[in-house]
Amino acid sequence: MRIDVFSIFPSLVDDFCSQSLLGKVRDAGTLDLRCHDPREHTTDVHRTVDDAPFGGGAGMLMRPEPLFAAVEAVDPPRPLYLLGPGGRRFDQAMATELAGTAGFSLLCGRYEGIDHRVREHLVDGELSVGDVVLSGGEVAACLVIEAVARLLDGAMGNPASPVTESFGAEGLLEEPQYTRPAEFRGWTVPEVLRSGDHARIARWRRAQALHRTARERPDLIDARGGLTDAERAMLEEFAPVPYP
Repeated sequence: MRIDVFSIFPSLVDDFCSQSLLGKVRDAGTLDLRCHDPREHTTDVHRTVDDAPFGGGAGMLMRPEPLFAAVEAVDPPRPLYLLGPGGRRFDQAMATELAGTAGFSLLCGRYEGIDHRVREHLVDGELSVGDVVLSGGEVAACLVIEAVARLLDGAMGNPASPVTESFGAEGLLEEPQYTRPAEFRGWTVPEVLRSGDHARIARWRRAQALHRTARERPDLIDARGGLTDAERAMLEEFAPVPYP
């Protein structure tokens, strides 16, 4: 997969995406990440990418010329998304959707905003990572890239991971998990996880995922069409683990 990112701080994205799992998938050639700086496509000595808004107002806006020039010089994979708070909400379903493509591109805004002609005539859409305002799109770009790249074939060591984790193929939040020691400060790991009964462990995990999702995100249960009879039986069989 190829992902192109346009940012006036390309090292922020490139450095983050060179670590941990992202670094591994890049080294393996599974992910071809290319970062481009629009400043390289300016025509003045100061490499200016911003200017005051017509009509007045607070802050500065990113100019259209260097953004158009950067994109047109590269001919990146489409769709090209602008990262901003007003766009389509990025979620696990969209991460899965993008992971099934050959590639896409991201444009990171900065300053007070971006010339609207970029939205109208350059990008294919806008993505939002939440109802928050950031100083720029780089953090959002890293979030999108990691969420997508970890779903690529071979990225995760266990192919079951994207199925069982939160918002995975099951459409549930993940169950609570434990590791050694079996007892810590008087708090013990649930007996079922130490029983060696793998069928019962699987039912317990499913029940805990259902308990947690019903409590914290009932909308996800509704989106699945509610609970099945088998799932209701699991909830009766196993009490919920306390969550803060």
